[in-house]
Amino acid sequence: MTDTMSTTPPQQTALPGTLATDPAVRPAWTFRGWAEHLKLHRDLLAALVQREIKVRYKQSIMGFLWAILMPALIVGAGVIVKVAMAKLAGSSVSLDSLALVTVKAVPWAFFAATVKLSSTSLIANSNLVTKIYTPREVFPFAAVAAQSFDFLIGAVVLILLLPLFHLDLGARLLLVPVFVVELILLTAALALFLSAASLFFRDVKYLVEVFVTFGIFFTPVFYEATMFDKWSSLILLNPVAPILEGIGTAVVGGPFIATGWFIYSAVFAIVGFIVALIAFKRMEPYFAESV
Repeated sequence: MTDTMSTTPPQQTALPGTLATDPAVRPAWTFRGWAEHLKLHRDLLAALVQREIKVRYKQSIMGFLWAILMPALIVGAGVIVKVAMAKLAGSSVSLDSLALVTVKAVPWAFFAATVKLSSTSLIANSNLVTKIYTPREVFPFAAVAAQSFDFLIGAVVLILLLPLFHLDLGARLLLVPVFVVELILLTAALALFLSAASLFFRDVKYLVEVFVTFGIFFTPVFYEATMFDKWSSLILLNPVAPILEGIGTAVVGGPFIATGWFIYSAVFAIVGFIVALIAFKRMEPYFAESV
């Protein structure tokens, strides 16, 4: 009797925007397909963000005050630096100078905390990475979104403090959301890259610690890039620097740096995100075996 059951394995299929394990059935990657696939998992992304926030504040005595602790520490350190520099120069510290440190401390705290949290997001969720299929980028994205919650709290507190500085707020405030979007996109790009790199090279997390600790000294948070005159371009090569300078100037006032630097940061953020996403998706099939 002839066996009527087929011994041919079923054909593998993959959702658009994903990478199948078998290169023979791997579909062409498109940004639109990836976006649609990620949309299908939006509930998972929301659940991960909610979990991250709950874990962070569960049994916390200070509660949401932790969201403003890091910016407050940065502002405190910045004030000490400003006062010390003013005394050395024989001058006084202006309110505008203190306002700049305060305004730039909030986005820098978001950037530094998110880079640190997202770099270990895949390792921290290794049980999900190895057992079920999900678009793995939801893990670093969840870290970015969860930290954005703290960013929002810090921004609200900052808005409440702004009247103390007697600033002349104007239409240039409309530029702040543009700079914030650039910062989030740049942070998401680093989150994708570092989270994937941490799986293959475990010492990446130690490098991130060093970067988060000392990066503030190479970023114009305590100071303005224009203080370095002809050397200011070296400071502004850091793509975060023009964004912070733009936020500070938009809120506090004063002359903007050259427009070219803002374009540089925008291009760096957009291209960096696309490159990081493509690299992330190319490495995704090897995540489970590298955890």
